[in-house]
Amino acid sequence: MILDEIIKRTQKRVALLPSEFPEHGFRDHASLIDAIQNSNGGNAVIAEIKCTSPSRGIIRRNVDMAMMAGVLAGSGCVALSVLTEPYYFGGTVQDIPRVKSAVSIPVLRKDFIIDEQQIAESRALGADAVLLIAAVLKERLPLFVDLAQQYDLEPLVEVHNAKEVKTALATHAPLIGINNRDLATLTIDRSTTRRLSKSIRSAGRMIISVSGVRSVDDIREMRPYCDAFLIGSSIMEHEFPQKKLEEFVCA
Repeated sequence: MILDEIIKRTQKRVALLPSEFPEHGFRDHASLIDAIQNSNGGNAVIAEIKCTSPSRGIIRRNVDMAMMAGVLAGSGCVALSVLTEPYYFGGTVQDIPRVKSAVSIPVLRKDFIIDEQQIAESRALGADAVLLIAAVLKERLPLFVDLAQQYDLEPLVEVHNAKEVKTALATHAPLIGINNRDLATLTIDRSTTRRLSKSIRSAGRMIISVSGVRSVDDIREMRPYCDAFLIGSSIMEHEFPQKKLEEFVCA
């Protein structure tokens, strides 16, 4: 299974992490929660700078991270998601400071977090928020949510089924991301957001729909069930990413 392969690679990366990390100088925290709540009437879109993925292969070549960040931030996204997993998503941890130096909106580190040192690393890099995947962390999820908050990082907990929702709601995470993609099969079912949203809303948490948005019709279909959208491939594969992003924001 692809997820197992990714975790094995991540374990090798983690084993090479230093005990301490130099700060990149980004001390001001930009709140992802505030950015979503203050989206000024448009759809709250977290644009993901995504160059490669296991399901799509190469999405966009030779991306200047800082330049792309500036373009997307200027086109109405409320935050940016930056993939730092190198083997399957073509990212690098240095993409976080590159993006952070170019924008003032929140920056989410998206990776497969399995070790506490990755939380410390995320803050040192300048991230404002960090993705925590319930399917990966399982019973350790509450610990990692608390640790992220101790480091002044907003944890975005990713879920895909009712069991994971229950686990996520037992933590202090204010942000729950419903991934429409099954990490085991890589298939997408946008109804996942609709099916899981009720219990999350009832618990007073903010919902971000992740994966599967291809058109403005998809935005309109899912808007009643979430507070924001995390969109990568559809934006990055377009000839003019800023144009596609603007369509989603204004849908």
